[in-house]
Amino acid sequence: MRHEKIKLVLVLITLLLAGISPNLYPIAQAGIAKLSFLAVSFLIPSVALILLLIFITRALKYTSLSKQILVGLIAGLLATVGLEVIREIGFRSGAMPGDMPKLLGVLLLDRFAHGPNFWSNVSGWAYHFWNGAAFGIIFSLVFAHAQRWVAVVYGIIIGIVFMIGPATTTLGIGVFGLEFKDGYQFLTTVTLAHIVFGIVLGWSFDKLSKHESYPNILRRLKNAMTVSKRNEPLN
Repeated sequence: MRHEKIKLVLVLITLLLAGISPNLYPIAQAGIAKLSFLAVSFLIPSVALILLLIFITRALKYTSLSKQILVGLIAGLLATVGLEVIREIGFRSGAMPGDMPKLLGVLLLDRFAHGPNFWSNVSGWAYHFWNGAAFGIIFSLVFAHAQRWVAVVYGIIIGIVFMIGPATTTLGIGVFGLEFKDGYQFLTTVTLAHIVFGIVLGWSFDKLSKHESYPNILRRLKNAMTVSKRNEPLN
């Protein structure tokens, strides 16, 4: 029964690693460190370790957990496609102050003085989509088989955190982007984009899961605690 404890530890490690990528851009925008440095020191290792964990869980015959992580990753990528449709429309219509993936690429390759090029654009898009994959992994492990509306709320919360973080203030558009143009274009675009992200995430996770009952982190914790109590020596 120790397998339940091992699975819980692997889940916690995966959550920790998945939480790294989305936090690197805000950390860089807060002026703590350059995104180029953070990418080499934290982003690349965290991506490699998550992919390694998928293989490790499969090798340990924790097939369900391996699938759960992979399903969350793919669902997050698909959800990011939905988000990008709305974001791109907003950007093209002037509701966004810049092209976020290109900005990310410039920061990743430390080309702020030179501007974007092919490789910085590729890097920016890859980082942007990996963030979506990371949020998908987190959702799959924390909210497995929750109602689809939970995924929508989850997406909205991600958008709110983005809009109140250092990203908007360093862009000079203020909290929620209310200082950009009429004050509501940015807010509306980001909110709609993250609502779509949540809708596609919930739908994709359900379809990719094929009705398999993946336990969420609370159930895994409960299972591990139950095992511990069973193994306690009698006084």
